[in-house]
Amino acid sequence: MVLADKIKLAVAGLVVVATVIGFYVLSTSPLVVRMGLLLAGVAVALAVGWTSETGKRFYAYCQESVTETKKVVWPSRKETIQTTGIVVAFVIVMALFLWIVDASLVWMVKMLVGREA
Repeated sequence: MVLADKIKLAVAGLVVVATVIGFYVLSTSPLVVRMGLLLAGVAVALAVGWTSETGKRFYAYCQESVTETKKVVWPSRKETIQTTGIVVAFVIVMALFLWIVDASLVWMVKMLVGREA
């Protein structure tokens, strides 16, 4: 990483820190002003960070991620509903099975301890 990029990222970090400190220092100001300051500071930090080589690579990565997401074949509504139904049915069956196992174990422990069930 080039020194200029390190400086840009450091400045961006300092802007974010200064913005957060300003948010709390201005605690008596209206929330709208504080939130505006916070959003403006983050926007400035992002703009400074974006001009660095790391920021440009991150932006390119995000663009490639969106491109790859568009290539995904999403299931149809029917497939989604069927898969959801199978999952819900399995959860219900497993819940009943575990309830039966738990009740059986409680009954067996009560019998072993000598208490009537």
